Amino acid sequence: MKKYITEFIGTFFLVTTISLTGDPIAIGAALMVMIYAGGHISGAHYNPAVTLAVWIRGRITSKEAIPYMIVQVIGAIAAAGLYMWLAGKKEMPADVARNADSFKAVVVELIGTFALGYVVLNVATSKATSGNSYFGLAIGFTVLAMALAFGKISGGAFNPAVAIGLCLMKMVAWADIWIYLVGCFGGGLLAAIVFNFLNPDDK
Repeated sequence: MKKYITEFIGTFFLVTTISLTGDPIAIGAALMVMIYAGGHISGAHYNPAVTLAVWIRGRITSKEAIPYMIVQVIGAIAAAGLYMWLAGKKEMPADVARNADSFKAVVVELIGTFALGYVVLNVATSKATSGNSYFGLAIGFTVLAMALAFGKISGGAFNPAVAIGLCLMKMVAWADIWIYLVGCFGGGLLAAIVFNFLNPDDK
């Protein structure tokens, strides 16, 4: 239960920061501090695509992976509820993905999530980097870099739970949710495949 509560808290603050600031620096910082806060308890995924990558990597069981994803989505929903309560009837931001080429949006979500998953697996699950003190900073800066690089193309979710939260807040159209599900889970899957290929002895 402690792991699931931690995943809820981390995802909640990540999505809350995204919704209220939209600032890649604030978002990367929020993710970083939540990873440092919860990494020792749950592994601090805060992202169903990262959980998928870690599951394929073999560092989380199938029995844990689905509840992780569920509480991450619940955390995003709670953050969306907070945003809508605070925002009231304010006009919602323009939908980024709707105005973008869908194929390009899928590709950049896949690339950005791959980078995130690849970094997570290497700094937070690898035997070679076990016990390091920089993993939260590395992961937070990865999200910052990817958001700055691709945010204007796809909205820069790199996280299916974030995408669901954005849809609830009407920042992304529900018709475009597939972009994030395909791109983000595809990126997480690819990151795990590449990590396992490059680290065959790290079981």
